[in-house]
Amino acid sequence: MAHLAGQILVATPQIGGDIFNRSVVLVLHHDAEGAHGLVLNKPLGAAIERVLPGWEQHVSIPQELFQGGPVGLDTALGLVQVPGMGDQLGIRVLFSSVGVVDLDAPPELVMPEVSDLRVFAGYSGWTAGQLEDEIAEGSWYVCEALPEDAFTPVPELLWSRVLRRQGGELAWVASYPEDPHLN
Repeated sequence: MAHLAGQILVATPQIGGDIFNRSVVLVLHHDAEGAHGLVLNKPLGAAIERVLPGWEQHVSIPQELFQGGPVGLDTALGLVQVPGMGDQLGIRVLFSSVGVVDLDAPPELVMPEVSDLRVFAGYSGWTAGQLEDEIAEGSWYVCEALPEDAFTPVPELLWSRVLRRQGGELAWVASYPEDPHLN
């Protein structure tokens, strides 16, 4: 399987649970040893200044902390969008104009070139072969990521929006009811 860094994983309707149900995960890293990523559409309702004072005025709408996954909930990761992305102090490019920002750097050094910022508590992680197995068993759709996916102002609509833009059968999945028993 090709390395999936910079792609998004869209949860199939068979995935349940609080974190991964209807989730959209941006893959940050993927190799033979495993993978990790960030759930893009699970806001926590917590204010950024409680976790990272000084960054709150830079965060994109909705201006709150997101849950990146079930692993390392005591860590914070930041995604940024930088138009005309090049080597920027404190930013590692992932794809297109999206990168990971060093949240230990002073915001005034990083933010002048940044157009969007989102902060995540924790991340999603898979051991060697685990993600490939989950994809093979039909738990995830692998889709191309667009920069705006990471910074959508309406995260609760991201799952259906990403599926609709895929066309074909995946566009139909976007209309799958939350509880098919009520259909």
